[in-house]
Amino acid sequence: MGSDQKIRVIIGKVSLDGHDRGAKVVAHFLRDAGMEVIYLGPFNTPENVVEAAIQEDVDVIGLSFLSGEHLTYTPMVAKLLREKELDDVLLIIGGIFPRQDIPLLKDMGASEVFIGGSPMESIIEYIKNNAGR
Repeated sequence: MGSDQKIRVIIGKVSLDGHDRGAKVVAHFLRDAGMEVIYLGPFNTPENVVEAAIQEDVDVIGLSFLSGEHLTYTPMVAKLLREKELDDVLLIIGGIFPRQDIPLLKDMGASEVFIGGSPMESIIEYIKNNAGR
């Protein structure tokens, strides 16, 4: 990724989970770190998120889960990314869920997983080191 190009990130929530405070906080910190952030908000479908990623030409999709639906929707989004040949888009998952689900989420297609309380610096660093590869 060129040094003059901003990393483009979509942050959103899929499912009927409307709790989006954490997603908004992450979006704010990513903007402060110099990234271009498109916040989709809650109540999206996997199809909406992937279509927005195509339209906005993003480098990263960040999905937030608090309602226990991370194991349902992560593989759906990952599958759509593969179908649309968006292999260069990082899929990052964040939220409140059991730590033992992290390896499952990575097996399902998540590039990285950040649980509640993860330092913002680690999220920013991961994105800067891996976007556009």
